[in-house]
Amino acid sequence: MSVNSIAIGCDHAGFPYKDLIIAHLQSRGIGIQDFGAPSADSVDYPDFAHPVAEAVTSGVVDLGILLCGSGNGVAMTANKHQDVRAALCWLPEIAALARQHNDANALALPVRFISEHTALEIVDAFLDHAFEGGRHARRVGKIGCV
Repeated sequence: MSVNSIAIGCDHAGFPYKDLIIAHLQSRGIGIQDFGAPSADSVDYPDFAHPVAEAVTSGVVDLGILLCGSGNGVAMTANKHQDVRAALCWLPEIAALARQHNDANALALPVRFISEHTALEIVDAFLDHAFEGGRHARRVGKIGCV
C-alpha cells in the first residue's frame, strides 16, 4: 500500500511531537491533514481522535497517527469507530507487526514514554510495512462487532 495522505491528531501531551512528525512525513512526500491540537494548552483527546478516525474510515486519508501522553486515550477513542484498527506502539517492531498482522490503519504513540528519535522510528516502521493478508486476514475479519 502506497501511503499518500495521513491524518494526525493529538492532545496537549502529544503536541510536542506533532510538528516533528508532520515535518518527517512531509519529507517523505506524504500529505497531512492536521486535526490539532493547536498548542500544549489542556484539551480533551477525544475531540482530536474522533476526526482522525473519521478521516480514516471515510477514506479521505490512507492512515491516521494519534498522539497523547500514554497513547491509550487516543487509541481507545479511535477504536470505537467501526473499521479503525488503532495500534498503541512504543517500539518500531510493534508498529511493523501491527501493520503486517493486524492491518492497523492508525498509529497511537505514547509521547511521554518514547523519545523523539524512537517516535520517528516507529512512524517509519508503521509506514514501511504492509498487511500480509493470508491467515491474518481471517483474524482481522473477526475484530469488528456489527
